[in-house]
Amino acid sequence: MRLSGRRVLVTGAARGIGACIAARCAQEGATVAVLDRLVEQGRAVAEEAGGIFVPVDLADPQNTRRAVETAIAGLGGIDVVVNNGGILRFAALLDISVADWESMFRVNTTSMLVTTQVAARAMIAAGSGGKIINMSSMAAKAGGAGQGHYAASKAAVSALTRCSALELGEFGITVNCLCPGYVLTEMGAATRTQADIDTWSTFSPLGRLAQPQDVAGVALFLASHDGDYLTGQSINVTGGMIMH
Repeated sequence: MRLSGRRVLVTGAARGIGACIAARCAQEGATVAVLDRLVEQGRAVAEEAGGIFVPVDLADPQNTRRAVETAIAGLGGIDVVVNNGGILRFAALLDISVADWESMFRVNTTSMLVTTQVAARAMIAAGSGGKIINMSSMAAKAGGAGQGHYAASKAAVSALTRCSALELGEFGITVNCLCPGYVLTEMGAATRTQADIDTWSTFSPLGRLAQPQDVAGVALFLASHDGDYLTGQSINVTGGMIMH
């Protein structure tokens, strides 16, 4: 029960990696708040975890701020925030519109600034420190063709993580991010084939792609006291596809 008594907020937790993180945290004793725009699925995950659900539109900063404040109030405080929510889209560089670029950053990066500000203020006021875990991507370090706006938004997450760690460390708050590689979730399922999966699997020395549990396990480590002396890190969860 590594998270016994801890209050954990997870965005984008209605399915995939976020749902797995919420479930693992609950199994380790945490009280969990699930935030997502998918209401029916989000409520089901929260109910299964014995936690609470708060709907949120991460593309809207004001809605995001209110949702995080509501979740923290519902939890009675906050110890861990997992900024998992995000979107994945592909487009050729010359076809990315400014609107598409800004939409990607609003959800993938700006929302993390807002959630971090709200949660960190609550953590500082409580005086007991806390953990902030941001979801970046392998694309932040090795973005591919067709990922210009996605890779840039995730690289910004890694940069925001480092700056947040520098500023919040004095309050006992650690800030880290995870950089998963290919993960077999619902997001992106429509854009991959079995041939793609077979090819991508060869990129890893382990010969397979990640499951949500692989990422959730590292998030759980960072959320627990085992990760107390890690901050400002962008941790690869890529099966060896990225080794720096």
